[in-house]
Amino acid sequence: MDLSVKILPATNDVHGGVIVDLKEPMDSEDFATLLRSSLLHWKQQGKDGVWIKLPIELVNLAETAVKEGFWYHHAEPNYLMLVYWIPKTGCTIPPNASHRVAVGAIVLNDKKEVLVVKEKRGGFHGIGVWKIPTGLVDAGEEIFEAAIREVKEETGIDTEFVEVLAFRHTHNSFFGKSDISFICMLCPLSFDIKKQELEIEAAQVFSFDRCRT
Repeated sequence: MDLSVKILPATNDVHGGVIVDLKEPMDSEDFATLLRSSLLHWKQQGKDGVWIKLPIELVNLAETAVKEGFWYHHAEPNYLMLVYWIPKTGCTIPPNASHRVAVGAIVLNDKKEVLVVKEKRGGFHGIGVWKIPTGLVDAGEEIFEAAIREVKEETGIDTEFVEVLAFRHTHNSFFGKSDISFICMLCPLSFDIKKQELEIEAAQVFSFDRCRT
């Protein structure tokens, strides 16, 4: 990066702050110098929050940013996001996402039989528990799409979405995060069970009455 440019390149966000999307490698000392002059410049401009997106290739700069007062906000597989609050007033930068979203699928056929699985891993492994297919909703995925996908992945059964039956809200389930789980009713479109080998020990259908007991 050309150090004749005395501040880091940044774009304004809609909340009165700036976003720095670093892409070019630089020495940590050069970065520290640019960061200090940038913070002074943004303070004079009346900016609030500063977001620095560090790609994984530039993770060596994270320690420098932390020493200048930045803190970790969140991380994805290919980048780390750090933030800084310039004003002396209380920080209004929103926290990282607090919830995971999960789905469970009740697949009920014309014979009033429910599709159930035994898992090879997790809290239900090894205790003889049969359960409905469940899993996490992927980023950008609709709830009904996730339910259909999880059933297909775990059992090989094709389904169509009918309705959301219920939801559950729990806390401190995964590294301090909360969970929202949606239970969906699905109708089977195929009937040949092909269980997933990686995660599923067994898959079959039970009568609805047996599931109730």
